[in-house]
Amino acid sequence: MKPDYIFESSWEVCNKVGGIYTVLSTRAKTLQEEMKDHIIFIGPDFWKESESPYFAEDKALFAQWQWEAKEQGLQVRVGRWTIPGEPIAVLVDFHPFFEKKNEIYTWLWEHYGVDSLHAYGDYDEASMFSYAAALVVESFYHWMTNGDFISESAAGKVSGMKVIYHANEWMCGLGALYINNKLPQIGTIFTTHATSIGRSIAGNQKPLYDYLFAYNGDQMADELNMQSKHSIEKRTAMFVDCFTTVSDITANECKELLDKPVDVVLPNGFDNSFVPKPQVFARKRRMARRRLLAVANALLGEQLDDDTLIVSTSGRYEFRNKGIDVFVESMNRLLRDKDLKKKVVAFIEVPGWVGEPRQDLRERLDSGKQFDTPLDVPQVTHWLHNMSHDNVLSMLKYFDMHNRKDDKVKVIFLPCYLDGKDGIVDMTYYDIVLGNDLCVYPSYYEPWGYTPLEAIAFKVPCITTDLAGFGLWANKVFGHNGEIEDGVKVIHRTDYNYSEVADNIKDTVAKFSSMTPKQIEACRKAADALSKKALWSEFIKYYHQAYDIALRKAQARM
Repeated sequence: MKPDYIFESSWEVCNKVGGIYTVLSTRAKTLQEEMKDHIIFIGPDFWKESESPYFAEDKALFAQWQWEAKEQGLQVRVGRWTIPGEPIAVLVDFHPFFEKKNEIYTWLWEHYGVDSLHAYGDYDEASMFSYAAALVVESFYHWMTNGDFISESAAGKVSGMKVIYHANEWMCGLGALYINNKLPQIGTIFTTHATSIGRSIAGNQKPLYDYLFAYNGDQMADELNMQSKHSIEKRTAMFVDCFTTVSDITANECKELLDKPVDVVLPNGFDNSFVPKPQVFARKRRMARRRLLAVANALLGEQLDDDTLIVSTSGRYEFRNKGIDVFVESMNRLLRDKDLKKKVVAFIEVPGWVGEPRQDLRERLDSGKQFDTPLDVPQVTHWLHNMSHDNVLSMLKYFDMHNRKDDKVKVIFLPCYLDGKDGIVDMTYYDIVLGNDLCVYPSYYEPWGYTPLEAIAFKVPCITTDLAGFGLWANKVFGHNGEIEDGVKVIHRTDYNYSEVADNIKDTVAKFSSMTPKQIEACRKAADALSKKALWSEFIKYYHQAYDIALRKAQARM
């Protein structure tokens, strides 16, 4: 069964925060091509002081409904999400619902047994958005089906209109339950991109994988003060028509910690429309390398040339979960590796508590001169608010890694979003990533892993682990554990083999440094070929399965 309309809500619609933004924004083009304006994304509207750079308002779009929604007390803005495909987006102001918070939570407890008593942090904000998003769908659905929206000739089809509501992450769970209760004719889908309790177990230095079978999700939620997030996630998984996640590794987590097996695994695909075409790719790669080396040379007082191996890791600043700790460890070991044939500059591109771009570095870059003395603290490009307590800088200090002249490996922390306006690099992440020789993502907790997929889409070979959903998928495609010659090196990682992983990364980088240009080109081609197998055109079929399951359950219920 195929839906006539899909409503999809997420905290990251027109709001770039993390990987879910990439999932939705790259998939949107494929769905928009299939359904042309019959997919409507719903996101939070907190752009009061400035306008969202990802949203273009259109007051004429569904003008009558916009007026009706306002009459119903909904503060909405309708327009286009400024991404490939330009799908319709509705931004809703959720703040007015805070005054009804206790009433909403009482309803949630009485109907679904969700415990909101232990709420703290972002639980309230997310829940009020989720509730507002559901009201948007309810209002729009009634407007669609009351005859005004559709011509008289099509009015007969309205009663049989097949509609999906797709909620992403625990933040949208409340809305999925509301739709399930108030509009049972709508098929509901819930996708958890990572279980909140699994992420918390991993982030609290507890071994997740060896003991997964023995953990009780409810008990761990009590222990880690995660009761409310876990509760909404678990109850939503139980009651929606189709429960999904993004990889086999997280599906196992859902079964053990949420006591609910998933109905479908929806792997995260990629849209490569913004990968430069061959005629400009080489030029863009040269520009990226030039910029990265210019920043390194100005900071370090060096003259590193294009033969330097540029390595990076990136993602959210989850020091252990994303494997940033083991990346620093591996670079420290690489310093003393006899097999390393080239100089290495390793960038850690994760947004920290950034203060301001370094003026001394900016001045050096603007001067265009060469320098032979390093700046003070030659490990960081932007000043941080917490210089003395930052995990990356503390680990570099612990290892006495100060980027000295005779060190063959230099590590540089770039602690800001690469949005093209950071004040130092001034290029976007996608314009910079293709300048790397090698990317390293040694994750401990990674339900899917967009960063390695992005790297190979830009023809950059990478290193990841089999604790990342992407790494497991790559192994499945290869039919063996990925090696760097395959374009992706997949390292076996467990709860306890941290040191072995660090050595494996070190050895792989050293091996790559001694490869011939022909061998490197073969690695890059293999990486590119693998990325083509992860395009949305390959993965969208799993979403169609989820839509079918949800619609059939909704039909049976009616």
